[in-house]
Amino acid sequence: MMLTAAKIYKALFSILLVFTLIDLYTYTGLRASLRSSSSRMRKIVFRAFWAINFAVYILVLYTAWLQSPKYGFAGGWFKFMAAVLFISYIPKIFYIIFLLIEDIYRLIRFIAVAPYKLIKKEEASSVELFQSRRKFIANTGTIVAAIPFTGMVYGITKGKYNFKVHKVEITYKDLPKGFDGIQMTQLSDIHSGSFDNKEAVQHAVDLANEQKSDIMFFTGDLVNNRSDEMANWMDVFGKLKAPMGVYSSLGNHDYGDYAEWPSAEAKQANLEKLFDIHKQLGFKLLRNENMKIERNGSHIELLGLENWGKGGFSKYGDLNKTLQGTEPDSFKILMSHDPTHWEAQVMNNAEHHIHLTLAGHTHGAQFGVEIGDVKISPARLSYDRWAGLYEENGKYLYVNRGLGFIGFPGRVGIWPEITVITLRSA
Repeated sequence: MMLTAAKIYKALFSILLVFTLIDLYTYTGLRASLRSSSSRMRKIVFRAFWAINFAVYILVLYTAWLQSPKYGFAGGWFKFMAAVLFISYIPKIFYIIFLLIEDIYRLIRFIAVAPYKLIKKEEASSVELFQSRRKFIANTGTIVAAIPFTGMVYGITKGKYNFKVHKVEITYKDLPKGFDGIQMTQLSDIHSGSFDNKEAVQHAVDLANEQKSDIMFFTGDLVNNRSDEMANWMDVFGKLKAPMGVYSSLGNHDYGDYAEWPSAEAKQANLEKLFDIHKQLGFKLLRNENMKIERNGSHIELLGLENWGKGGFSKYGDLNKTLQGTEPDSFKILMSHDPTHWEAQVMNNAEHHIHLTLAGHTHGAQFGVEIGDVKISPARLSYDRWAGLYEENGKYLYVNRGLGFIGFPGRVGIWPEITVITLRSA
């Protein structure tokens, strides 16, 4: 099923009820925190609290119903709304967790005590104890909520351009001798329509080129929806270079599926223009096709699959077509945007052994924690393999965290990535 901008905006309207419930619960904690404050102070804070919340509701309604869906869920108003929602509600969720723990404790205590004695009206001292404990928990929740609030603000202002280089080395017994030590740079999910700082993006391109890799790959989502998003970025991304070439594939956003078009012809024209943009950038775009890459008297086969993904995402990819004409025992590298394709058609494929698949798509949810080998992100709720290197049956998958961003206009903990992969012979 195609996920259109209209459906996404309608979904935003439907979750206003959830936002309201969160706000009501947060309000109970706010009341507890300010119980000992003056009546005038409480009125000022409470009025400000609800005024801000109603302004957020209006923003959601305005974006969902009155803004043109021309740019899908990547337009300026959507990005602004996303920033406001994340800054407003992620801290509140952390805050109400503390209140919820207290309420669950009281409910369990009530259930445990009720069968053994009559429930009497609580004495004044018990009520005062509860109110004091409630105030302490609410204040503690406020301190904890300040952490994600600060993180969100940083992620929107600085984190989205906090580019990181991830280096990986993979060893194969059947790697052609001429490719021993080859270094590859992978970029993914540029989402050019989301960028707003040309100097920062130029730094990312310079950083990618500074790795001095032999070959470079881009694994999809050059734009959010429309090819003209690249107009201001051609001179930047056109500087991506590698001695053995820059190769690319398509991602789910590249097809224009999340924007409304006056006709099918207009949508196709947009896609054709994007193909030409890849060419102008110096990218060799592979669309369900393959080609031989030669080095030092040896060769490997590079496969480029169009987007194929589970969970309602577009399935333009055709692996059988992509493999046509390849050698059964050749060393193969596949560019396939969505990692769920690897799980569905590559990981356990006994007929075709694809040694390395390069994917992106997940962005690591643009939010999480990475400390050493510990990786925590909401992305794992939707994807078993969402960031970094994975191996099954001697086949490897690398999921790039993405260079750009979409939806939430920032990154917290899961920083934009430039991947450097070195292949070694065993």
